[in-house]
Amino acid sequence: MKKLYVFLLVLFPAVVAVAQQAAAIDSIKSALAKAVTIEDKVYWLDNLSRTLMNVNLQQADEYGKQLISLAEESRDRKLMIKAYMSNGIRCSYYASAQDYTNRSIGFFNKALDIAKQNRLDEDIGAAYLKLSAIHLAIPDRDKALNYANQAFSVITGLKNDSLMAEANNTYGNVYLNRNEKILALRNYLAALRIAENIKNHPLIRNCYLYLSSFYTNIEDYDKAIDYSMLAYKKLDDIKEKNVPYQRAIDINSIGKLYSYKQSHDIAISYFDRSLRMADSLKFPTLKVPAYTSLLNQYLRMDQPKKALEYFNSTSGQGLKDFLTNFGFTGAIDQAYAVIYTELNQLDSARYYFDKAAPYFDNNPNEASKMYFYAQLGSFYKKTGDLSKAIELYTKVKNIADRTGQLEPAEKAAKHLDTLYARTGNFQQASIFNSIYYQYKDSIEKLNKEKELSQVEAADEQYRQQRLEEEKAEKKRRKNNIQYMAITIGIAALFIMLVVLGMFKVSAKTIRLIGFFAFIMFFEFIFLIFKKNIYSITEGEPWKDLSFMIALAALLVPLHHWLEHKVIHYLTSHNRLTSSGKTFLSKVFARKNNDEGSKT
Repeated sequence: MKKLYVFLLVLFPAVVAVAQQAAAIDSIKSALAKAVTIEDKVYWLDNLSRTLMNVNLQQADEYGKQLISLAEESRDRKLMIKAYMSNGIRCSYYASAQDYTNRSIGFFNKALDIAKQNRLDEDIGAAYLKLSAIHLAIPDRDKALNYANQAFSVITGLKNDSLMAEANNTYGNVYLNRNEKILALRNYLAALRIAENIKNHPLIRNCYLYLSSFYTNIEDYDKAIDYSMLAYKKLDDIKEKNVPYQRAIDINSIGKLYSYKQSHDIAISYFDRSLRMADSLKFPTLKVPAYTSLLNQYLRMDQPKKALEYFNSTSGQGLKDFLTNFGFTGAIDQAYAVIYTELNQLDSARYYFDKAAPYFDNNPNEASKMYFYAQLGSFYKKTGDLSKAIELYTKVKNIADRTGQLEPAEKAAKHLDTLYARTGNFQQASIFNSIYYQYKDSIEKLNKEKELSQVEAADEQYRQQRLEEEKAEKKRRKNNIQYMAITIGIAALFIMLVVLGMFKVSAKTIRLIGFFAFIMFFEFIFLIFKKNIYSITEGEPWKDLSFMIALAALLVPLHHWLEHKVIHYLTSHNRLTSSGKTFLSKVFARKNNDEGSKT
């Protein structure tokens, strides 16, 4: 029942990436029309072309071309790089389509060439990171790692913490795809530490999302949900216009995680919530991820009848309209074919499979083709056309072997074993039975590694937490020592001030030392209060300012009054003044009387 679900995931990343840039298109066009400077025009063309990738591909291409033309005419190298990078990112939203993948790589390479020619190291590093990401989508893991290495070698020589965090996240993605999970986790955590140190909220949020993806990959769904929730809450600290749209996407993503952990009712509640949020924003395309998730959910729950009702409903029509507008009509026929196959309405299933077949036969995306052939093979197996089923499952196995996907290859081998046995070809059945167990052993080994990765990930997380706590404790002790030293220093100054009042010291000297003693004392009080008010003000400037004004209104008058009284007393009672002499003579006279009485 997961077959349709897996295919629709090929479309889903494009929806997510675009929705992150979603805004009211009319308002963007209006802002573009009002833009005066070339920088503003580039900014709004960038936003508009990327947003339209989820609304109208032809218009998106037109505005993308305008962006490049405008930047090229300016001859500003930074703007030219930005224009090509924007188009590369825009095309990467549809990385599952080979044409868009090739265009994306071409745009990133053009940006890289301009950056290299003009020795713009930050842009060189950024372009390498994007090239690494797009090659992961192909997937070409070796090239992705090579680009990540080149990016890191450039970025390490720069003082750009944001790029360094992105480089670590890119390494994390590469290592995760190479099944080196602990290396991936270490890079994700390193990126998060950098982002937290520089207090870059969008970057912190991205780090949370990557960590959620990591834990999803090792099937620790509770941890994945934790980080998704943190990413969702981090939107409160981001003031960009796309935040309301991103909230709807995040809610849908959290629902998917609940679906993975078999909490179906909770998952559906999140999908419905995402739809309501999209409705309130009046952005119809934003509903597509939730439509897709709900359709997949009914199939995952073995409810094909409900899936058909949903696909034929108004909501399902919204999904079909989106697929039609973007040229994915074959996916609509595929969906109907799979649903009717599960309902055992085989004539209807055959009709839709025949309609969908040319679309997938000509589709350059290997994953899409493989899942379609698997669905079609299952259909022919049900109809009893065993030779056709064998032909299709052989195609599935060949594609799975080429793309390094063990689970589809294992299932195909299992089907071929059964199908050849049913045709009486026991020799071939025996061969595929042996192949099936080879795949099964490999998958079991990977599952054990996945379980080990969960343990190691937990241990790595604990280790990182312990290191952070030790670092914080070391800093706290260091600060405490400094506070103690300052306290002793201030106390020593006041003791010195009192002692000076008992000797022949000029009033000017006492006033000078008194001035420094009191200013240190009251500034120390300010320092302590400022350090401890963060829990109340949470770093908001107006709250900090209000608190400091109130504190100053209390302490400044007290400072001046106390300093005046103490200095006045000490300068009028030291040994250079008559009152000081009288005071001391009385003290010594009392002392002599006490000694005389004792004798």
